[in-house]
Amino acid sequence: MNQVTISVPATTANLGVGFDCIGAALTMANQFQFTVAQTNTKLKITVEGNEADKVGRGETNLIYQSFLRLYQKINQAPPNVKIGIKLGVPLSRGLGSSATAIIGGLLGANCLAGNPLSQDEVMAMAISIEGHPDNVVPALLGSCQLSVADGEGWQICKIPWHQKIIPVVAIPNFELSTEEARSVLPDSYIRSDAIFNISRMGLLIQALGTNNPVWLTAALTDKIHQPYRQKLIIGYEKLHSSALAAGAYGTVISGAGPTLLSLTNSDNVQQVINSMSQTWSKLGIDADVRSLSIDTVGAQFL
Repeated sequence: MNQVTISVPATTANLGVGFDCIGAALTMANQFQFTVAQTNTKLKITVEGNEADKVGRGETNLIYQSFLRLYQKINQAPPNVKIGIKLGVPLSRGLGSSATAIIGGLLGANCLAGNPLSQDEVMAMAISIEGHPDNVVPALLGSCQLSVADGEGWQICKIPWHQKIIPVVAIPNFELSTEEARSVLPDSYIRSDAIFNISRMGLLIQALGTNNPVWLTAALTDKIHQPYRQKLIIGYEKLHSSALAAGAYGTVISGAGPTLLSLTNSDNVQQVINSMSQTWSKLGIDADVRSLSIDTVGAQFL
């Protein structure tokens, strides 16, 4: 095979209490095409879509770095390659754009190399490159996934997501790097905060599967990362309050932010969208606020 095209979905990670271990795939995607080049040029990258000018075209590009990592893993020389990128996932907004790059690069390389690695082996490589599983696992597998480190391996558990729970993403026109979002977190936590999150993790899993609104509202709170990160997001408290007033079960920081994720039901979707959009607009922030669905397929070859 000399050419392969792969679609990889956006993801929302953490869902409040599921810090670094829960993530869900969303119906928004990046597309990557890999073509073995019959020239002496090692690499050519083209990019289409919004923010295309922000994507590197050189060998430090994360897609290409992930592509190379797989060939290093299987002890083969990588081919000269053309990589075509169609952007559908905003960059540095907490929607897993880096995870799409990692998964895309690994799957592209694995396919062109004749699929020497299993899906589990590709997943383990992706987690190693990203440093945590919450985005790359649902980007690869789809749906909502809980990832648990188990010795040198991973236990992956699909979390049922009730079809009546609708994700609404509020994507502002400013960026927030994962490094900055991690830098504000404390090195240790008090026991009561740990218990707070542990109890709500169990409640969240039950609430997502049953669409219990009271449980969801209680479960979408957190004391491990959101209290420290919210100060990095302009208007966080007002957005949170406006979404609740419009009928959302709760609002969380998507990944490292600054995108905010509200969960609601179909009756209140438009009210939540309008409320969050208007609230940020009053603060002088342009934002793309829209409802999505859970992507149940994950990365796929086109």
